[in-house]
Amino acid sequence: MKRRRLRRLGTTAELDITAFMNLMIVLVPVLLLNMVFARTTVIELNFPKGLDQPEQQKQLQLQLAVLPDQVVLADSLGGVIRRVPNLDTGPDLKALRETLKQVKARLPDKRSITLMVDDRIDYQTLVSLMDTARSYPAVVAAQLVHAELFPDIAVTDLEASLADRLGGGA
Repeated sequence: MKRRRLRRLGTTAELDITAFMNLMIVLVPVLLLNMVFARTTVIELNFPKGLDQPEQQKQLQLQLAVLPDQVVLADSLGGVIRRVPNLDTGPDLKALRETLKQVKARLPDKRSITLMVDDRIDYQTLVSLMDTARSYPAVVAAQLVHAELFPDIAVTDLEASLADRLGGGA
């Protein structure tokens, strides 16, 4: 048997990558432009500290109870500071911000607050309340800055017994 040798042609095929290069020229700037608009913001939260030790019970802890019909600002020593009833659109953030500014003026070194949230409160309301408690817009030297209120925020569930106690009465 005779083996046939196939003669290989000495020509090589050329790759036409023009269409691919055109795609990359358009795709890369579009992806880079979209990166600017896709920004994720992370909010750091703390767990509420337990009141196991007597010395921790004596310290003032600000609490913001978020109920479906109102927001109650209280402290761990004196009780309710102010009840802010909700508007038709949700919590009255302006009135709450003014109250928090007054509390911050009395307690300038205080940085922490605990948000006690009812199960019926939606996520957007929670984020709006956290933003309100963290800072407020202020004008300093003709520039708009965010002045600090209570940046260390702890979030916890509102217990039913506490909700009944805070929700009742004036």
